[in-house]
Amino acid sequence: MNEERARDLPGRPFEERVFVRFDSLDARFDSMETRLNVMEVRFEARFDLVDSRFDRVEARLDGLDNRAQALEARALDTKPICERALTEILEVKKGVEDLNRKIDVLKPGCPTGPCRSEAC
Repeated sequence: MNEERARDLPGRPFEERVFVRFDSLDARFDSMETRLNVMEVRFEARFDLVDSRFDRVEARLDGLDNRAQALEARALDTKPICERALTEILEVKKGVEDLNRKIDVLKPGCPTGPCRSEAC
């Protein structure tokens, strides 16, 4: 800075002082450009890291989506099986109710209460 002030002494021509100022501004712009380039490199590196993380997250979400679709397909495949099983369960329940009714009809015919032998 002292050097610049020494250059600005009144004995120097105006054009030379202007050019010295331009050189100073040019050096400052070069310094700023260098700093911006460093920041840009850092930003690009971080952006690449974030981008790769998003790619991994997207891949995991795709995997979850595929698993969910497979489970939905399996649920649709097992639906007819469950419906048939439910129908059979209802038929068995109806058969047990019929047997219970027949037993209830036979109970009053036992002279001593609950039958313990086949002779009742």
